Amino acid sequence: MDLGLKGAIVLITGGSKGLGLAAARAFLDEGARVAIASRSHENLQKARAALGKVETFAADLCQPRAAAEMVDTVERRLGPLDVLVNCAGAARRVPAEDLTPEAWHAAMDAKYFSYVNVIDPLIKRMAERGHGAIVNVIGSGGKVATPTHIGGGAANAALMLATAGLANAYAGRGVRVIGINPGPTKTERVAAGLSADAKRDGISEDEALKRIVQRMPMKRMPEPEEIADLIVFAASERARLLTGAILSADAATNPTVV
Repeated sequence: MDLGLKGAIVLITGGSKGLGLAAARAFLDEGARVAIASRSHENLQKARAALGKVETFAADLCQPRAAAEMVDTVERRLGPLDVLVNCAGAARRVPAEDLTPEAWHAAMDAKYFSYVNVIDPLIKRMAERGHGAIVNVIGSGGKVATPTHIGGGAANAALMLATAGLANAYAGRGVRVIGINPGPTKTERVAAGLSADAKRDGISEDEALKRIVQRMPMKRMPEPEEIADLIVFAASERARLLTGAILSADAATNPTVV
């Protein structure tokens, strides 16, 4: 199936590792021109070495001005963006008893505003051009609460509503917005979460991993490339009717209907 992404200009936030890196590689395989953003210059250099022909941009996307300037720079160097994939940001896992107003605020900055600060200037430009797709990689924590991820889960839930609302508001102007909720996947981010869960339960990280895998009907943790396939499809015109959808991608680990 030709997804029609050859020559498309794609920006992936959080594209230097994990799901973002896998998505960057998948878009390159489709013939797209890819830019990736991260706070870490070191991670960007590693990603460039792994991916080859990719543009890199360093920015702290928790800061509205830095995010807007990054969008300006990307479009000045590459041209009008066709696709934005938001993969940046992860709220630090905090046990419920350790949550404070500051921790809640930090979770929203890390996960919610790191997306919104990029979406806001870009979706308006896409609407003026009458074309564009935004794919928000959100995470299943917005649907299923866990004791060490309440703050981050709340940020995810807010992103889900923002995704659906923006899709509805901009559908008539040619912009699609889709959310993808991966479950646990083989990434550094999930490994860090396993460490927090293991500490909470007083078990080893290996045991924490076994417990998660045992809950999965497939009896294995998905690979980043499997999520990347969904991201690329969602960004393509083949998925035009999915705008506003929040797609569960946890292989039925949490069999919910919303």
